[in-house]
Amino acid sequence: MTVLTGLGVTLPVDEGLSAGQYLDLARLAEDAGCTDVLVGEVAGPEVFAMLGMIAASTSRIRLGSGIVGVYPRTAVLTAMGFTTLASLAPGRVLAGLGASSPIIVEQWHGLGFDAPRARIEEYVAALRSVFRGERTDLDGAHVRSHGFRAAMAPVDVPILVAAMNPRMLRVAGAVADVAFLTWTPPEEYGPKIALVREGAAAAGRDPDEVGIAASFWAYAGDRVEEARERLRRFVLQYAMVPTHRPSFRASFAGLDAAAEAWAAGDRKAALGLVDDDAVDAMCALGSGEDVAHRVDALRAAGVDLPIALTPGAVPGDPEGPAQTITRMATTGVPR
Repeated sequence: MTVLTGLGVTLPVDEGLSAGQYLDLARLAEDAGCTDVLVGEVAGPEVFAMLGMIAASTSRIRLGSGIVGVYPRTAVLTAMGFTTLASLAPGRVLAGLGASSPIIVEQWHGLGFDAPRARIEEYVAALRSVFRGERTDLDGAHVRSHGFRAAMAPVDVPILVAAMNPRMLRVAGAVADVAFLTWTPPEEYGPKIALVREGAAAAGRDPDEVGIAASFWAYAGDRVEEARERLRRFVLQYAMVPTHRPSFRASFAGLDAAAEAWAAGDRKAALGLVDDDAVDAMCALGSGEDVAHRVDALRAAGVDLPIALTPGAVPGDPEGPAQTITRMATTGVPR
C-alpha cells in the first residue's frame, strides 16, 4: 500500500450548512489543488450520502470518511457503502473508521460503548474481507457475519483508523493502512507516531508502510478574532470528552480546573480557563501562511497527510471555510 501524501480538508460538518454548501466546499478543495476531502459524521450530513454527492461531482480529489463510527453500522453495511463509492470513483476512496465517543454512541445512538480496540480490529478484518470479494466467515466477539459476499467487483480502499490514546495508536499501527491522528500540537506527534510504528512491528508489519494522517483546526478567513473565540469553545468542548482529554493535557494548562468547572455546570468559568496558548497549540489561526506553517510543522514531525478541519467564524458561515481552503492551498499544497 502506497503511503498517502498531500494536503487534505475535513468539511466542517457541525456548521449547520446545507448539503449543497458542503458540496461546494468539496469542489473548491479540488479546484484549489487539495488532494483529499473528508466528511465526518456527527450530527450534520449522513456520511455516505454526502460522499456519494462528492464522488459524482468531482474527478480527481480523494474522498473519505473522517470518521465513520464502528458502532451504529454493521461492518458489512459499512463495507457495502465504501464498495459502492469505490465503484463510482475507483482509486479515490478512503475508509476512515473510529470508535467515536461514549456521548455519541451511548447517549445519541443508545448503544453500548464496549471494547473499542477489539471492535476496531474485528471491524477492519471484516472490511478487508468484503473489499477482497470474499464470502464472510467471521465469528468475533464483536463482529459476526457468515455467508455475505458483495455483489460488486473487489475494490482497493485504504483503511484509516482514528487514534488518540496509546493503546488505540498501537491498534492503528497493527491493522490500518493509515493511522489518523488528531488534537495534537506538532511537537507532540513524535511519541504518538512511535506508538503507531511499535504496533505495526508487533503485528509483523513493516512500520514504514503505515501512513500517518493528522487533522487540525484551521481558520484563515477574514474574521479571525471571532474565529478565535469559537475555536476556544471547540478546544474546551473536545477536551471535556473523557476519551479525548489526555490529548489536550500537555497544551491546556487549565485543563483540570476547567474539567472541575465543567462538571459543576459552570461552562463560563470553564471557558475562561482556555487561554490563547491552548487555542494556538491546537489550532492554526490567522493567514493562509499561518495555516501553511502548521502544515509544514506537521510534515516535519512525520505526518504524511495533514488535514485541515475548516470551521467558520460563527455557525452557518460558509465564507470562512471557503477562504481557509483557498488561502491555505495557495501556500500549503506541494507543487
